[in-house]
Amino acid sequence: MWGEVFYGPGEIVRVMRGELVPGASYSVGELRLPRATMGLLAGFAFGVAGVTFQTMLRNQLASPDIIGISAGASAAGVIGIVIFGLSQTAVSIVSLIASLLVAFAIYVLSSRGGFAGTRLILIGIGVAAMLQSVVTYALSQASTWDLPTATRWLTGSLNGATWERLLPLAVTVGILLPTMVALGRGLELLRLGDDTAAALGVRVNATRLSLIVCAVILIAVATAACGPIAFVAFLAGPIATRLVSGSLIIPSALVGALIILSSDLAGQYLLGTRYPVGVITGALGAPFLIYLLIRSNRAGSTL
Repeated sequence: MWGEVFYGPGEIVRVMRGELVPGASYSVGELRLPRATMGLLAGFAFGVAGVTFQTMLRNQLASPDIIGISAGASAAGVIGIVIFGLSQTAVSIVSLIASLLVAFAIYVLSSRGGFAGTRLILIGIGVAAMLQSVVTYALSQASTWDLPTATRWLTGSLNGATWERLLPLAVTVGILLPTMVALGRGLELLRLGDDTAAALGVRVNATRLSLIVCAVILIAVATAACGPIAFVAFLAGPIATRLVSGSLIIPSALVGALIILSSDLAGQYLLGTRYPVGVITGALGAPFLIYLLIRSNRAGSTL
């Protein structure tokens, strides 16, 4: 409803029903509604993936954008855009493949001598730093006309959202969100430790691998659609934890969607000039990351 021109709920409903509403059919049906839907679905994907890693590794710092999963998708996407000139569909595919490969490498490296969440986080941070250097190099080689596109995508933006670009993300979320809900009990039991979870009937390795694959696919497809929107995966789980008890899959999905939609609205209309949604979420997430690090240091704990 809210934009340069305000449209009431009745007009929105008429547009969604396919009726021709002067002005609103284009503004709402072709611009605002695809943008809001992309923000909603991306928020679901980032929120669920973030809380999955944080719960499984029992550490709030273990979100995909901290431990290198998002960096894998970002590096592949930027290389695809600025060096090979790939289409949106091709960027989605290479981002997915790169994210899976990065996640597999981090998992294998952290599993030597037995799986350890702390080791995975530290290895992931190192991998993320290496992949960031790849992104920097790719940007330095970008042509003048490709650089703004790649930079805007890296920032995280809902600009250019269309129904066609939404389709892969909608299909992915539609399939994997119910899957993650079904795996939710195993995820909650993994929080208790591998031995306890196994004693309670959880197939630890199979459940962990399924959770990682599903979360990585969600991150990769959402990143390919709208870029690596900073800190949404990092913030959604901790906020949901403070609001509800029990399974956090659906609450984190809803919090992730709320963060993206409200940040996009603020970036577009409330700050005097227009900012991509990733700028706003980055401004929200960075202080929270610093707070977590300071709290951990005061408690005398490490990663």
